[in-house]
Amino acid sequence: MEQKTFINKAEASGIIAFDLLQYKPAIEIVELDIKDHLFMGMIVKEKEFKESIAAVDFSVYNEKAVGIICSTDAIIPPWAFMILMEKLFPYVVYADLNNAETILLDLWKRRLMYADLKSYKNQKVVVRARADHDPSLYLLAAGLLKPWVKSLMYGEIGMPKVIFKT
Repeated sequence: MEQKTFINKAEASGIIAFDLLQYKPAIEIVELDIKDHLFMGMIVKEKEFKESIAAVDFSVYNEKAVGIICSTDAIIPPWAFMILMEKLFPYVVYADLNNAETILLDLWKRRLMYADLKSYKNQKVVVRARADHDPSLYLLAAGLLKPWVKSLMYGEIGMPKVIFKT
């Protein structure tokens, strides 16, 4: 009886996986609704706003990313955000005027942009497909990997969709 040798074609292909999930920030992201500090949830009255902000225990935001939102259609003057940031600054890792989902995407892109991609130089690379990832992450990954890789693919190592080859 002839013995058959199993060959893992995916492994033999020399394709390396690039998983965007490895660059997803692990930091906790929370939202701070500025509406709670406005008169009637709509109006910035300087004295009341400052008193309301002064009463907040900002240490609850320690080592977190904070998305500052306003769930009403209030018009907030820029100085109000400055007062808020002055209080948040000693505690937060990151803060911006966006919701948590947008903050996550921004931080994720930032991690990708600063990633060391030298190990992908002249390699065949497949960017792993994940349905729950924002398409803009794939756009950024393609742009960042293009100068380094010999070929770029999308999907899984066993069945990739070729994006380009050199």
